Amino acid sequence: MHLAAQAGVRYAMENPSSYVHSNIAGLVNLLEFCKNANPQPSIVWASSSSVYGLNTKVPFSESDRTDQPASLYAATKKAGEEIAHTYNHIYGLSLTGLRFFTVYGPLGRPDMAYFFFTRDILKGKSISIFEGANHGTVARDFTYIDDIVKGCLGALDTAEKSTGSGGKKKGPAQLRVFNLGNTSPVPVSDLVTILERLLKVKAKRAVMKLPRNGDVQFTHANISFAQRELGYKPTTDLQTGLKKFVRWYLSYYVDGKKSAQ
Repeated sequence: MHLAAQAGVRYAMENPSSYVHSNIAGLVNLLEFCKNANPQPSIVWASSSSVYGLNTKVPFSESDRTDQPASLYAATKKAGEEIAHTYNHIYGLSLTGLRFFTVYGPLGRPDMAYFFFTRDILKGKSISIFEGANHGTVARDFTYIDDIVKGCLGALDTAEKSTGSGGKKKGPAQLRVFNLGNTSPVPVSDLVTILERLLKVKAKRAVMKLPRNGDVQFTHANISFAQRELGYKPTTDLQTGLKKFVRWYLSYYVDGKKSAQ
């Protein structure tokens, strides 16, 4: 299970080479090692919902086009899917890519909106809420970490063996890609309302236009393929998931007195 990556859409504008280093060179290093192993392992790895880029047809399905990325991060994850295809084709590596949709929860990434919104609301700082063109809603298919973990385990449990050995392919090998989302996009403004209720603090909202920094206006997963093949069935709505996150955040940072920088 290969989850290591340089994640995040916005940081790619500051440090683009870190994305190429981890998400492309890092993946190739891993596949080079695996192709020569005997026996070759099967590999499940983290792709991203960002590969859908500027698509307007929703919900996003695995068969939709993924050739118009909106960020360098998305482009490196798309490149990863093409590289996976190559190693599957030439060396018989069994590869499953998982397109994660806005994963959140305890011990999550501090650069994600739900996380720094929580921090800034508690500090009394104003938070930026983006809107699309013509005051369009910005929404995300927030997926709770426990549901994602179940999807990862489902992918591992159904991964078939690689078909090569010593760098030589013996027959066709499994190549899959799955959406792991929650199938119910929630406007970011609703996310803030839920956080206000859980934190018992009113947020200082600053509504502004969605900048051209790689963020897209909405994400929405069609998970019927993962349901059928992996038995994937997310059960955590945003309200429930954020309640668990806030409980963790308060005990870790506020009671635990750790710095939330």
